[in-house]
Amino acid sequence: MTGESHETNDPFALFREWFDEASAREPNDPNGMALATADTDGLPNVRMVLMKDFDAKGVVFYTNTESRKGCELAENPQAAVVFHWKSLRRQVRFRGPISRVSDAEADAYFASRHRDSRIGAWASKQSRPLEDRFALEKAVAREALRFGLGEVPRPPHWTGFRLAPLYIEFWQDKPFRLHDRLVFRRSAIDLPFQTERLYP
Repeated sequence: MTGESHETNDPFALFREWFDEASAREPNDPNGMALATADTDGLPNVRMVLMKDFDAKGVVFYTNTESRKGCELAENPQAAVVFHWKSLRRQVRFRGPISRVSDAEADAYFASRHRDSRIGAWASKQSRPLEDRFALEKAVAREALRFGLGEVPRPPHWTGFRLAPLYIEFWQDKPFRLHDRLVFRRSAIDLPFQTERLYP
C-alpha cells in the first residue's frame, strides 16, 4: 500500500492519497464518516454521514439545519469525524470547529442531487416524530406536485457544514496491535500543523 511510511508534512495531501486508494478499493461509500456532535448538556451523538468535499479548509457534509445534528452544531459548533476503511485497515480522525459553507457552495451541491432527493429535502422534517410512513409519502407527493416540472430550489433550512481540523490522526493497522499513529495538530486554524507519533 502507498502512504505506509507517512513521510509528509501535509496532512491534506496524505488524506487525499489515502482517500483515493479507499475510493478505488473500498466496496461501499469510501466517503462515509462517523460524525460526533454534542448537545448543550455535553451528551454526545454520533451517526454516519457522507463527506461531499474536502480541501485544505476541511471536510464538508450537508444536512437539514433543523435536524438533531444541525441543532447541536448551532449550539456547539465543533465536531469530530472518523473515516474507517476496513478493507485497507486504516482510519483517519478529524476534530475541530464547524462553520457553514457559503450559500453558493450549498446551492451548487443541492443542484447536483437527484431531483427526488431535492424534493425529499423539502418533505422531510428531519429528526422529528413521524406518525407513520404514509405521512412521509404524502409529504413527498405534495412537494412533488408543488414543484411540478419546475426547478427545485434549496430549502432555507438545508445547507453544508465544514469541519476545519485542529487535529488529524492517521491510523494504520500493524501486527500484534502495534499500530502506526501519526498526529497533526494546531491550536488555531490559521497556524501550521505540528506532527507527532503516538504509542498504539
